[in-house]
Amino acid sequence: MNRDEAKEILITYRHGTADAADPQIAEALAVAKNDSDLAGWLEMHCARQFVLSEKFRQIVPPAGLKEQIISEHAVNQKAPSLLQRDLKPLPVLALLLILGLLGATWFGAFKRNDTLTIYRSQMATTAMWGYDMTLATNDLHQIRDYLAANQAPANFTLPAGLQKSTLTGCAVAAWHKTKVALICFRTGEAAANSGNNLWLFVVDQASVHNLPKGEHPEIASVNGMITASWVKDGKLYLLGTLNDEQTLKLLL
Repeated sequence: MNRDEAKEILITYRHGTADAADPQIAEALAVAKNDSDLAGWLEMHCARQFVLSEKFRQIVPPAGLKEQIISEHAVNQKAPSLLQRDLKPLPVLALLLILGLLGATWFGAFKRNDTLTIYRSQMATTAMWGYDMTLATNDLHQIRDYLAANQAPANFTLPAGLQKSTLTGCAVAAWHKTKVALICFRTGEAAANSGNNLWLFVVDQASVHNLPKGEHPEIASVNGMITASWVKDGKLYLLGTLNDEQTLKLLL
């Protein structure tokens, strides 16, 4: 299977569902894992799917729309001629309003592809879906040196709670044309085995729009991961964990 064939199959792929069990999709995912360009496209594709699904969940139909449609349908069944003469356009207008809002939502979601929502989803997908931890070490100085040598943010500040977690290494991720520092940790039961369950992403804040407001970290659930986002000294920090929200807050 080549890149184009894999991409065509992955267009229908939904991250976090049973789709990955499909043999064709599993083969396409394997191709993407060994193709950096396809992997980058897939991360953005999954991020956009997440944004759309969130926007769909936020749409609320006008109050009474369901009852109005049912009522007019009943009238239509009993007196078609009367309905044709006296039908009020409210349901049609309401439906058009919903479609208009949906269109505006789609446009708003895609007119920018560098927002915090998409960044957060893409980085969460990177952590969950797979990445190569190119430096394995628990030495913070080595991690900073490696990130600096690879043009990724290295002068970052770890929250006090996070400093108590077990460092495992780092990698460099991509966000548009900007390098992202990925620092990996283990906490809790994961500290006793080889799995990471805590990831910190650091990127230049100028590369992401719609940043968190205020001094407190912004908490959000993304693709099954609990995340916290905050800005400090010109950098955007994104901390993600497979643990619960309370555990995450203790690390900040």
